[in-house]
Amino acid sequence: MRYLPLTAQDRADMLARIGAASIDELFADIPGEHRLNQDLELPKRKTEMEVERLLGCLAAKNVAAGSVPFFVGAGAYKHHIPATVDHLIQRSEFLTSYTPYQPEISQGTLQAIFEFQTQVATLTGMDAANASLYDGSTAAAEAVAMARRITKRSKAILSGGLHPHYAQAISTYSMMADDDAVILPPDVLAAEDLGALIDNETACIVMQNPDFFGNLRDLSPLAESCHANGALLIGVFTEAVSLGLIKPPGAMGADIAAGEGQSIGNRLSFGGPYLGLFAAKSKYLRQVPGRLCGETVDDLGRRGFVLTLSTREQHIRRDKATSNICTNSGLAALAFTIHMSLLGGAGLERLARANHANAASLADRLSAIRGVEVVNKAFFNEFTLKVAGDGARIVEKMAQAGVLGGVPVSRLLPSKGLDDLIITASTEVNTEADRTAFAKALEGALSC
Repeated sequence: MRYLPLTAQDRADMLARIGAASIDELFADIPGEHRLNQDLELPKRKTEMEVERLLGCLAAKNVAAGSVPFFVGAGAYKHHIPATVDHLIQRSEFLTSYTPYQPEISQGTLQAIFEFQTQVATLTGMDAANASLYDGSTAAAEAVAMARRITKRSKAILSGGLHPHYAQAISTYSMMADDDAVILPPDVLAAEDLGALIDNETACIVMQNPDFFGNLRDLSPLAESCHANGALLIGVFTEAVSLGLIKPPGAMGADIAAGEGQSIGNRLSFGGPYLGLFAAKSKYLRQVPGRLCGETVDDLGRRGFVLTLSTREQHIRRDKATSNICTNSGLAALAFTIHMSLLGGAGLERLARANHANAASLADRLSAIRGVEVVNKAFFNEFTLKVAGDGARIVEKMAQAGVLGGVPVSRLLPSKGLDDLIITASTEVNTEADRTAFAKALEGALSC
């Protein structure tokens, strides 16, 4: 029993010790509809060679992003990653350094994190950034928790343009803390008036830019409304490349910025690992979750790096901890830092402009197709299509034709009456041939 070391009696003793009648009680907080109530359809035992063959067959059912024209976005984006990034992150001094538990002997890791923080603070227009979090959704949830600590209020209002996964993560955090998270109805046209909803119980407003549907949002008026009423504004983003072209959250008055860094330096990889970016105004620095690295000098005046703040319970008194997140996605953050260093400010802007130009070219071509409408007035590299038919069916038909044409809104927002909407993203990797294949596949799917 090499891989199953516990006996039935061992399990019974452990359950008795914690006062649980069954293992099922350990999952009581997970809604029943999200639990698997039967065994996986897998054989009980196989040889090593048979397992490799079986898993290879299962993996072959996936369609890799680089194997067909790819226009999927909605929070995860395909970009070109220079070969230099993979080469450098695989150097042993980076690959084996998990986290700076002994920071004084982890100078290389600390410097990399310090440079990362500087880049994120600059990108977001904020005073300071932390050493990263798990992903964009948990970063957004931590931002809401931070706003509640600062304002001593409990209610968070979530824009209808916020990515559903981010809204769900915030809602889960809030539920476990007995706090209130108000999720507004989907806002396809960016027409909601969030400022009118602020009251004396509101800790924060959470708005995404570009939003889930691809709309560009101006956070400035909302920031003024929040500050006039004692609330904070949290600016969220899922596409970090957009910050090379559009005004960052900090420049529009946001108090906290939280988002996903996957699109710089990190491949899609069928879902992870991803990278949570988090930055805030300096006056809120001691409420920032996770860890922050700083620069100093030693006794001889030599430049050095230190773990300046670490606000988790492993390092300080539990009642003073601001977060229980226990890592900073160090390798993903390093890949981000290397890619950003290769690009520089001018390179990032050129990359962002190429993204927007490709998306605009695709939108023009698709809007000329009968039964297709681009609903956005303005967008970066992602927009929403309204199609004559069921979006999920059309996306599936396009996939059968060898084009991954986007994400049907109904997949992430079921039962919302948005079945005719498809979110499509176009980055610098898409060619003219890809756009031609997309248009042809979409016309074919609409005619079926």
